[in-house]
Amino acid sequence: QVQVEESGGGLVQAGGSLRLSCTASGRTFTTYAMGWFRQAPGKLREFVAGMNWNDGNIYYADLAKGRFTISKDDAKNTLYLQMNSLKPADEDVYYCVITDAFYADYDGSLRSWGPGTQVNVSS
Repeated sequence: QVQVEESGGGLVQAGGSLRLSCTASGRTFTTYAMGWFRQAPGKLREFVAGMNWNDGNIYYADLAKGRFTISKDDAKNTLYLQMNSLKPADEDVYYCVITDAFYADYDGSLRSWGPGTQVNVSS
């Protein structure tokens, strides 16, 4: 089993940037798909971006296209989410997730997820 833990959240002004990191431990994650969801209190979780290891496909939710970039560093077992041009609407808890494979507008099940990292965006 793979465990993940997020970091890199914080407070940023609107228009600013943050880079979230997700470090995986346990079994190698080369056979999984990893990505990011976000969730605000009282709201449903929302797909942000995902990357499939086997075919290299990357998927972004419309909210992320053109502003967010997902990437990984295999040597460090780390997944990243570079977030630019942040808006107050991006203020959420961001979760690193593992699943079998992502597809566009992913709404499938999740194998596991981390404790989350809070992102706050001031206007």
